[in-house]
Amino acid sequence: MGIRFLYPEGKLKALTMSYDDGVVQDRRLVALFNAHGIKGSFHINAGILDQGNRIASTEVKTLYAGHEVSCHSFTHPFLERVPRTEVAREIFEDRKQLEKLCGYPVIGMSYPMGTYNDEVIEIAKACGIVYSRSTRVSGGFGIPQNFMAWDATCHHREMLEKGAAFLELNRYPLALFYVWGHAYEFDNNDNWNEIEEFCKMMSNQDNIWYATNIGIYRYFEAIRSLIVSADGRMAYNPSATSVWYYLGEKKGVIHAGETAILD
Repeated sequence: MGIRFLYPEGKLKALTMSYDDGVVQDRRLVALFNAHGIKGSFHINAGILDQGNRIASTEVKTLYAGHEVSCHSFTHPFLERVPRTEVAREIFEDRKQLEKLCGYPVIGMSYPMGTYNDEVIEIAKACGIVYSRSTRVSGGFGIPQNFMAWDATCHHREMLEKGAAFLELNRYPLALFYVWGHAYEFDNNDNWNEIEEFCKMMSNQDNIWYATNIGIYRYFEAIRSLIVSADGRMAYNPSATSVWYYLGEKKGVIHAGETAILD
């Protein structure tokens, strides 16, 4: 039997959450995530902060500490409906402003309105974006074939039903449960109880890795970058991320920058 890979610390499954727009309801949502050890990525329009129901720019760094701040375009247009130069400006200006606010490189994204085309993808990549989420959903727990066209498992309307199925899934390694939404929807629909129930249900699971979107991307990049010997007995990890695996009954880790003997 060949090598099979696991999530960090040898975990079988991963959960990641993804919320758009940087709205004031994120304060309550982040507090829930923090209380239950759940990680999220928050896709923000830097050009609309400090307006309406958007959070203050001054609270970005502290509010989302421990989570991921990610792009959502500067002013939230349909990117496939504006000139190429505007696509680049919308993405790059959002990156620049968010990086000033959060203090680290911002290289993830979700498409405003969830829409894009091949040209938008290429421009986003040229602007340094490494993944971007749509608003389409797969309904499953698989890994995207293209991280620049990343479909979530479900919108949070379906999170309780999908969450129950995910907890029962223990057969295949590297299953991924990806939930997306907008925090203001919990106010609009008066259903904060559902995300509270979800967080309680999903927390403290020994076989789940709780990760941001960028954390998921980086881990799979590390797996794909492994250099395995022709006989399958050795693997060199050139990345900065350690990778966990199992081979037969043996579990192990290939540390960053090291070569591991796999048998």
